[in-house]
Amino acid sequence: MTSKRLLSEFLATGLLLVTVVGSGIMAERLAGGNGAIALIANTLATIGGLYVLIEIFGPVSGAHMNPAVSAVMAARGGLPWKTLPGYVVVQLAGAACGAWLANAMFELPVLEFSTKTRAGIGQWLGEIVATAGLLLVVLRAPSARVAALVAAYIGAAYWFTSSTSFANPAAAFGRMFSDSFAGISPHDVPGFVIAEGIGAAMGMAINKLLGPTDHA
Repeated sequence: MTSKRLLSEFLATGLLLVTVVGSGIMAERLAGGNGAIALIANTLATIGGLYVLIEIFGPVSGAHMNPAVSAVMAARGGLPWKTLPGYVVVQLAGAACGAWLANAMFELPVLEFSTKTRAGIGQWLGEIVATAGLLLVVLRAPSARVAALVAAYIGAAYWFTSSTSFANPAAAFGRMFSDSFAGISPHDVPGFVIAEGIGAAMGMAINKLLGPTDHA
């Protein structure tokens, strides 16, 4: 059963990165230099992809696709601690493979690094806000609606956060392997990951302060 869960997380995270990176490449090519149109296209593809991936892979592994989510679930007893390292490893591997597949589909160098700078207090704060909000949605959404609510939240956070809402250390890791619209420079990944960890802890703390949900 553990092997199936790990395979599920690998596939789900890989397909998430294919969606984010691939739609970013397509959007950049078709938008004619209009960044707003490119971001709209990237956002819509991500919303749809997230919803489908959570619905399909959620019953198998929870469809975390995100080390921050997995760590919070382990801290809350929803995921065995001994399983957490495996989840993180396959999420990171899936993210890298997803970015490489997207590069290959669009005939870009498969092995490349992004040169897109994403750094500074504003972007780090954006990642804290994005990740805290995501964890609140994950922890408080009714189970039957979590896919729709997570997808809707991330779609909105693409626009209301300065960082365009990575909210996911695996996504930050994978996106450094594509020098495209959705990429992030490897030098900027640690700052994003630290901010995401802070945001995840804040989301868990806020959820605790709010108390149990009616559907818990």
